[in-house]
Amino acid sequence: MLTVREAHARVIAAFSPLPSEIVSVAEAAGRVLAVSPQARLTQPPTDLSAMDGYAVRAADVPGAPATLTLVGQAPAGGSYDQALKPGEAVRIFTGGPLPMGADSIVIQEDTRADGTRITILEAPRLGRHVRKAGLDFSLGATPLAVGRTLTTRDLALAAAMNHPWLSVRRKPRVAILSTGDELVMPGEPVGRNQIVSSSGIAVAALVRGWGGEPTLFDIARDDARLIESCIEAGAQHDLLITLGGASVGDHDLVQGALKAQGFDMGFWKIAMRPGKPLMFAARDRARVLGLPGNPVSTMVCALLFLKPAMERMLGQPGDLVRTQPARLAVDVKQNDQREDYVRSTLGHAADGSLTVTPHAVQDSSMLSVLAACDAFLVRPAHDPARKEGDAVRVVDLRTLQPF
Repeated sequence: MLTVREAHARVIAAFSPLPSEIVSVAEAAGRVLAVSPQARLTQPPTDLSAMDGYAVRAADVPGAPATLTLVGQAPAGGSYDQALKPGEAVRIFTGGPLPMGADSIVIQEDTRADGTRITILEAPRLGRHVRKAGLDFSLGATPLAVGRTLTTRDLALAAAMNHPWLSVRRKPRVAILSTGDELVMPGEPVGRNQIVSSSGIAVAALVRGWGGEPTLFDIARDDARLIESCIEAGAQHDLLITLGGASVGDHDLVQGALKAQGFDMGFWKIAMRPGKPLMFAARDRARVLGLPGNPVSTMVCALLFLKPAMERMLGQPGDLVRTQPARLAVDVKQNDQREDYVRSTLGHAADGSLTVTPHAVQDSSMLSVLAACDAFLVRPAHDPARKEGDAVRVVDLRTLQPF
């Protein structure tokens, strides 16, 4: 059996960045940059006032009080276009450009006005309350890097850089195929030997949340020709996800259908828990990731393998999910030959350090346990028994929306 890292390496090696497309900056939230936009201007374009008050020459007010002569004003969107002479002041408002010769702002609270006579009650420091030209960014700057998933903050910056359009990676198109006579969709009548299918809906939500466009196929019954037809349709997407049909004891219809369609089977068994029956296959540009049928196994494998594959298509590294240190809140037994992702709850010790408590039941069919946990305790293969307080590694699910 492959290790998790070996399987992950094979999966991400099979994917490359998708082509780019142009979208409106207003519609680019959550998209991944394909080209880093260059600032088309300098911001601010000139020295501006950061406060309402008076633009002065600091040399004219070496101490306070001092009296200057008001000669004009510079509102935001307007300007005083003459050079400031010794002993002069200009009324200025936030965002207004500094007149030539001015180098400081005295806020209005520190002044007293009597007609054109402005008494300065507190001497300004040189450059006080002045936003220098280029303080935010300069012409040609590239503060947003290729491969960045754009936030609303990034969109505000791109818009300020005078970009109405951005070049982003096309969203990965991901087909999702659940197989099995035992499955019915939520809301349908449930037969005596049937269960409600949840994995396809969950994977579709993950694909959408990770920046892709999911296509959820109808459940394919256990019919070889039907499954072959569905696989052929799914292969027209950037990635086909199959759910179930590859475990030991299944009819192996999915593997058989893939082989009949000319796919090379990369692997179909991983040394991990949950999720041992993970499958990967390829044919020309078509890629198929076969996730286990048990819903918890589906979700864990999606996090470890589907998410990195999508990231690679979006021009990102596709690294394995990050872990962080924590300390055991209870003793745990020795682990076997499979890397284990143990559903757990996080807490904090008296000193504030992170602690982790595994759930008592770890059955891979129990979605209630998965929904209740906020972490995976990651136990390496053959990990020895551990005691309360021992250092371990965890995946903090609270940081992995929409998971």
